[in-house]
Amino acid sequence: MLKDQLDKKLFWDIDFNKLDVDKRKEYIIERVLDRAITWEHFKAIIQYYGKKEVANVAKNIRYLDDKTIHFCSVYFDIPLNEFRCYTLKQSLPKHWN
Repeated sequence: MLKDQLDKKLFWDIDFNKLDVDKRKEYIIERVLDRAITWEHFKAIIQYYGKKEVANVAKNIRYLDDKTIHFCSVYFDIPLNEFRCYTLKQSLPKHWN
């Protein structure tokens, strides 16, 4: 079961015991991509939801750090400009960099 493979620390803001892994898949995938502690967490969501579904969810996430966006682009073989978070970053000007 997926919940047995995830660290409760990733979901500090909710009651982990009540987490429905099927109804909240977008939330779970985003949280694991954004804050996963180990490679095992990533592999668990791929195994449970499937690579194609995780890729589809990842493409629609509003924010991921640059390292994670690039990792997802390579791992899922998806161009960067297909990730919502990447295109949002490109449209927002950076100040004092």
